[in-house]
Amino acid sequence: MRILSLNFRKALFAQESSEVPVFLLTISHPDLDDPILLTTDPTQRVSVDPLVYGTVSRGQTFLYAGVDVTLPDEQDRAPPSSKLIVSNVTRELIPLARSISTPAAVTIEAVLASDPDTVEMTFPALDMTNLVYDAMTLSFDLTADALATEPFPSGTFSPASFPGLFY
Repeated sequence: MRILSLNFRKALFAQESSEVPVFLLTISHPDLDDPILLTTDPTQRVSVDPLVYGTVSRGQTFLYAGVDVTLPDEQDRAPPSSKLIVSNVTRELIPLARSISTPAAVTIEAVLASDPDTVEMTFPALDMTNLVYDAMTLSFDLTADALATEPFPSGTFSPASFPGLFY
């Protein structure tokens, strides 16, 4: 069970609110020198030349890139899945996405724009799969590791599986 702060719950459930929930994405892969840090909100101006907006959280700058995130769902018989759409306005992400042969890991964190250093919830280690792109956007599916949803114990001692036990 997640425990969210009262301010975060008010921002989520209010019809109107001055608080803005912000999602921070950390995309990491062994082939990348540094992780890619993206945000869903242009919280503050990071630089003037070139003009860049982003969110500074815990000393790290997450760049605003027109990210659209669908939070992971919780289905009974399937691993949690989510969708990530990134605007590709600079055309730099497509060659990067093509060069990586194994799935990148994506961590999604939720904060408030007024308090970006306090992480309200985290969706750790989702795998980036199924890249679909065009001239303007890159679309990825985010899935959790399937081993996390395997039943425990994995097998049962039945006559079909272990006939030697039932002589």
